[in-house]
Amino acid sequence: MKAILITVRTGSTRLPNKALLSINGKTTIEHLIDRVKGSELADEIILCTTTLPEDDVLCRIAIKNGIKYYKGSVEDKLERWNGACREYGVEFFVTADGDDLFCEPQIIDMAFEKSSDKSIDFIKCDEIVCGAFTYGIRYEALKKACKMKDTAETEMMWVYFTDTGEFNIHNLDVPKIFKRSDIRMTLDYEEDLMFFKNVFSHFGLLDFNLVDIIDYINKKPEVAKINIEMEKAWSENQKNKTTLKVK
Repeated sequence: MKAILITVRTGSTRLPNKALLSINGKTTIEHLIDRVKGSELADEIILCTTTLPEDDVLCRIAIKNGIKYYKGSVEDKLERWNGACREYGVEFFVTADGDDLFCEPQIIDMAFEKSSDKSIDFIKCDEIVCGAFTYGIRYEALKKACKMKDTAETEMMWVYFTDTGEFNIHNLDVPKIFKRSDIRMTLDYEEDLMFFKNVFSHFGLLDFNLVDIIDYINKKPEVAKINIEMEKAWSENQKNKTTLKVK
């Protein structure tokens, strides 16, 4: 079974309760749920949150929007995914961070198609615009990573797949139009919220995809400038959090 695992919790220091912030009458997490429902190859969408009482609201949102949910470890993202896969019988999954409102279904389905090659453990996409795709992971590889790790702090989980030499990694080749380092589409700072509000305001109630967003920004390059400066701060924060601890 192939699934999309939406990783989200309400706790956030840089932009408090960002998953519940409203844009165009919907919470940001509901915008992401709507977006990934565009995948044609996902058998299931599962919202993965924590056992903290304040995250129960996210479970209610999942039910309201017709998707499954799983409550697991607060800090250990790998174990949270492990529990969700075990409970729902997931064999391969694509992660969708709750911050990435414009996670692109076309790219998700490209990863699902590639997952038919059973030799591939982990799928990444190095060149894609920030926020359009995260990772594809085979459940057997996830179980192995969970046995290897020697910490419950696995927010920056990719290093367990990319830096240990234990897994077969595939770098997804996407259309050139999606290879944009000058656009940032993830929600971590107030400037990011301003960016998303601008894009949603432009498209209103219309359906739009990543190609439409990039076309809009090509015509109005000042939109990308709203939050692109935050990419450096975000990258530095990620670097500081990234540690590899194995047994």
